[in-house]
Amino acid sequence: MSQDTVVAKRYAKALFEVAVEEKKTLEVEQELKALVSALDSNTDLQRFISTPKISGEDKLAVLKQTLEGKLSNVVINTLELLVERGRMSILSELLDSYVKIEGESLGLADATVYSMYELNEQEKKAVAEEFGTLTGRKIRVANVVDKSLLGGLKVIIGDTLYDGSLAGKLERLEKSFNDKHRR
Repeated sequence: MSQDTVVAKRYAKALFEVAVEEKKTLEVEQELKALVSALDSNTDLQRFISTPKISGEDKLAVLKQTLEGKLSNVVINTLELLVERGRMSILSELLDSYVKIEGESLGLADATVYSMYELNEQEKKAVAEEFGTLTGRKIRVANVVDKSLLGGLKVIIGDTLYDGSLAGKLERLEKSFNDKHRR
């Protein structure tokens, strides 16, 4: 585990504790996701933040001006700490750690569901209920359209892949035939 990962976990834990106190855990998650997304999509801002010649104060002033009214004080204070300590590079890892801590604490889990077509809300709800029962957690579904699937779904929750795709089923069937013929 890298030093940055360890540091990101510490920041995430502290941020989560403050968010719990203020009853803003899900709001903080959404703000962090929006912040990471905004920084990832803006190369000029990335360059600005990573330039060592620009002082932390100047970076903070620009970030505050840009993000004013868009983020809660909890997230802005965390951002200030990251800038002051030259740790903006861990923001994505901080988000990942925060989501894991939040999920464990609140009994949530994120599922990435791969399907041939965009799932409607009813289908997402059905997947969430099915895997919620299986995992014992409240499932939040993110749908990814994968045209290479012949049918069925692939669901990833944490480090576990649930392969209900047609290709996966065929592969398992072929393996079982091969195992029987080898005996």
